[in-house]
Amino acid sequence: MSLTVRPATPADAPLICALLNAVDIAEIGHPDTELHTVETDLAHPEVDLAQDSWLVHDDGDLVAYGILWSDSGKGDIGVDHYVLPGRSEAAVPVLERIEERAARKAAPSGAERAVLHLNLNVRPTLDTTLLEARCWRPVRRYQVMTRQLSADDRVPEPPAGVTLRDCVAEADHRTAHALVEETFAEHFDHHPRSYEQWLADSGPRDRALMWIASVEGEGDMAVLLTRDDKETMGWIGNLGVRKAARGRGLGGLLLRHAFGTYAARGRDTIGLAVDTRNESRAAALYEAHGMAPHYAIDTWELVLPLPSPADRVS
Repeated sequence: MSLTVRPATPADAPLICALLNAVDIAEIGHPDTELHTVETDLAHPEVDLAQDSWLVHDDGDLVAYGILWSDSGKGDIGVDHYVLPGRSEAAVPVLERIEERAARKAAPSGAERAVLHLNLNVRPTLDTTLLEARCWRPVRRYQVMTRQLSADDRVPEPPAGVTLRDCVAEADHRTAHALVEETFAEHFDHHPRSYEQWLADSGPRDRALMWIASVEGEGDMAVLLTRDDKETMGWIGNLGVRKAARGRGLGGLLLRHAFGTYAARGRDTIGLAVDTRNESRAAALYEAHGMAPHYAIDTWELVLPLPSPADRVS
């Protein structure tokens, strides 16, 4: 065994995608990573691949991958780390480099600490005892939920006074961004993003599969963002309802609209991920509309104290 570590390049996207799908198969039973997702991550303007990414090879075979980015510019660092089953020794050099780089990346913000978040399947290929030994701890759980679709799922007629429109127009796409920022502001690990940053985060997407719900006399009150670029299922990325409109059926209306739309597109499954401690009780809404647990993801956190600005100068 001869492990080597190097930064990733855009040309490595297919290789990384294959690794991630091998991890998917081990964790959830089927591949679930698309090449365009990896390409978006590698091309993200807030990632310096030379310093923020790592590939671990064993005699030429890719066995582990890591990448990080700044979530807010204020010391919050997002992390991805994948390793093949049984290759814990390959995970350690990536963890070491992630932690060292995260501290350097967060230092210019003036923050007192760097807070790293890493999302992992609840039964990951990465040995979590390695994380615990390095003072990482799980702080949140997300449930991936799915629902089977059929010809019985049809786009519903909105109730009187409610209209839905897609986000093909640029002005509507910007409104969708504003609604996401407002409705997710209090959610765990949400960091405000400018419109341009939001575009970079998501990569190319079909704006005809995003909808805004407007209420007569009140304006735009809810938003649903979906995408149809996963091989395994249609995907709901964000469903947000403004506080003043919650409990009035807008979330359910948008869900049923998505079910009908995706069934008409020939999809047999649709999915999403929900924070199990979501303050708006979103999981109950999804269950009421026939969605069921598929697998769960834990967010692991590491807090790294940073030297004071005075100490950095000296």
